[in-house]
Amino acid sequence: MSKQQKVSGFTLIELMIVVAVVAILAAIAYPSYQRYVLRTYRGQAKADLVEYAQMAERFHTANNTYTGFTLPVSVSPREATASTKRYNVVPTAAGATFTITATAVNAQVKDSCTSLTINQASAKTSTGDTAANCW
Repeated sequence: MSKQQKVSGFTLIELMIVVAVVAILAAIAYPSYQRYVLRTYRGQAKADLVEYAQMAERFHTANNTYTGFTLPVSVSPREATASTKRYNVVPTAAGATFTITATAVNAQVKDSCTSLTINQASAKTSTGDTAANCW
C-alpha cells in the first residue's frame, strides 16, 4: 500500500456524536408530539360536547324539557373501544337545565385538561387548567 491512499469511512467517535445528536432531538420532539396527540383528542371531545349540546337543544325544542335526554354514545371518540377511548361522556339533564361532562380516561389523563363541561347556556368549564386554555 502506498502512503498516499486515503481511507474513507466514519470513525466511532463521529458515529457516536451523530447518535447523541439524534437522541437529543428525539428527547425534545417526542414529548412535543405527545402533547399534540392529547390536544387532538381533546379537540374531538370538544366537538362531541358541542354536538351533544345541540342534540339536547333539539330534544328540548320537541319536549319542552331536558328531562329524559340521553346521548347516543358515552365515549369519545365515538368509535373507541374500551382500550382506545379517551373520554367518558356523561349527561345530566333535569327540567330546564343540562350539563354534559367529558372526563379523561386511559392515556388522556396525562392531558392538562382532565374534564370538559358544557351546559344549556353554552357555558364551558374545565378542570385541570383554565377554560380558556382547554376550550
